[in-house]
Amino acid sequence: MKRIILFTSVFALLLTACTGDQGPPGFDGFDGQDGGIFVASAFEIVINFNEDEDYQFTEPYGFEVFPSDVTLVYIEWETDNGEPIWRLLTQTEYFDDGILVYNYDFTQQDVRIFLDGTIDFNTLDNVWTQNQAFRVVVVPADNVDGLDLSNLDVIMQAYAIEDFELR
Repeated sequence: MKRIILFTSVFALLLTACTGDQGPPGFDGFDGQDGGIFVASAFEIVINFNEDEDYQFTEPYGFEVFPSDVTLVYIEWETDNGEPIWRLLTQTEYFDDGILVYNYDFTQQDVRIFLDGTIDFNTLDNVWTQNQAFRVVVVPADNVDGLDLSNLDVIMQAYAIEDFELR
């Protein structure tokens, strides 16, 4: 019995003292930096759509946007007791004489917000074309899984956005 205990003790000591080859190195953090949190950049713009600019507006970001980033654009659709209600674009409004769509596209350099649809934009009341407030949020695409992108409050909380730079 003493031999079994001695053999087990020596064997256990050998196993705990052994080391193997080091595994492959892990990936570096964002931009080669260790760790860190993902940051979302955001700003707010007020647009007057008009015929001279073909009912569109292009805004450069003013910060670095990576190829994997996603741009989300929200329009202030209405207010409730002074509180703005934001909706994710695209938004569609139906009229007797056609359809109006607020839409956007983006590149790594800028975001373009434009009116689309079948309606003659020249016939639209100013409420649809003037002083339209938009919030633009650029987020890392890897971090949007499972988030309700249509809810600006969810995006603001997820990325710790406290305010928007007004442009």
